[in-house]
Amino acid sequence: MMAAKKGLKQAEPSKKLVTVNINGVDYSYEVEPRLLLVHFIRENAGLTGTHIGCDTTNCGACTVLMQFDGKWKAIKSCTYFAVQANGKKILTIEGMAKGDELHPLQKAFWEHHGLQCGYCTPGMIMASAGYLMINPNPTEEEVRHGISGNLCRCTGYVNIVKAILAAAEEIRSSGKPVVEV
Repeated sequence: MMAAKKGLKQAEPSKKLVTVNINGVDYSYEVEPRLLLVHFIRENAGLTGTHIGCDTTNCGACTVLMQFDGKWKAIKSCTYFAVQANGKKILTIEGMAKGDELHPLQKAFWEHHGLQCGYCTPGMIMASAGYLMINPNPTEEEVRHGISGNLCRCTGYVNIVKAILAAAEEIRSSGKPVVEV
């Protein structure tokens, strides 16, 4: 076993400037390269609707939408580095509503009792939005598969699935895109 050397300091990682657009607002901060996107969103941008759950992508509480080549995709922000998001557009739960008007997914979760404790709800709504962009007219089975990367320990998913199906119908009938930023 090697003895520790006294007087030597660990070199601090150099900071990197990260600029991202979250919910239509630009945020620029110098951060350590190892900072996770979920922490950038919560601590640097001050948007605490994105939750930290497992830090392993298993629970989905940290799900946000990120734009890649003009297309939105649901990602798990707990295993994505903030520096990887540099220059990207991100949508969090705070950006879903338009003023006082809830997004159809938020409204449907409320109306169909698709939440209990609410911890998974932001990530579940963001994952649902990402899925509805891929499949705007899903069956119940397809919705269950589409949200399978997000865990809810309270509801049993029945009302969550009902809420997503109701929101999908409302979005289709409105003729609007799933998200507008």
